[in-house]
Amino acid sequence: MATVKDEPDGATELEAEEREGLKFRHVTTRGQLDHLEQANIQDGLKWLSKRRSGEILDERFVRELHKRMFGQVWTWAGSFRSTEKNIGIDPRQISVQLRMLLDDVKYWVEHETYPPLEACLRFHHRLVYIHLFANGNGRHARIMTDALMAKVFKGKPIDWAGGYDLQSMNERRAEYIQVLRQADRGDYSALLRFSVEKED
Repeated sequence: MATVKDEPDGATELEAEEREGLKFRHVTTRGQLDHLEQANIQDGLKWLSKRRSGEILDERFVRELHKRMFGQVWTWAGSFRSTEKNIGIDPRQISVQLRMLLDDVKYWVEHETYPPLEACLRFHHRLVYIHLFANGNGRHARIMTDALMAKVFKGKPIDWAGGYDLQSMNERRAEYIQVLRQADRGDYSALLRFSVEKED
């Protein structure tokens, strides 16, 4: 297939072998791909809403959610990436780092280390930082974080988009990327503000 064009800032560039995993050969633009992925994501959200029990803080669930969100579009959905990216850790460390993150979150929950919102945002940031998959990491991490908030902390979802489309380059997406980069340096204050400022 032709290279998917018009990547927004912060998007993960796909390698040739990853693009080969696209199930729809007619797709040549980012807009076409976004449309297909969004329809699949809606199916993933339906699956998640019907799931009444079960552990979400384990690798099997993390991978299954990604597969449910993107499996109708990508053959490798739910499989950890095997290539280096412009963001994310060494792919050989993904499984270990994810296990450490999930164990950390279980500890935070059990010991009330952080207030629920901060725990969820720290989880979100580290999930994006690890960058588990070849594509769809931000969307997957936001939905995983909302699942953590709803199913573990019994809270309401975060208004990530604030009325914008986070898949398109706009002020909200630029701010989202900026606050994540600030969290990379250990400062979560901007991410906390970002998560609540649109809720008023």
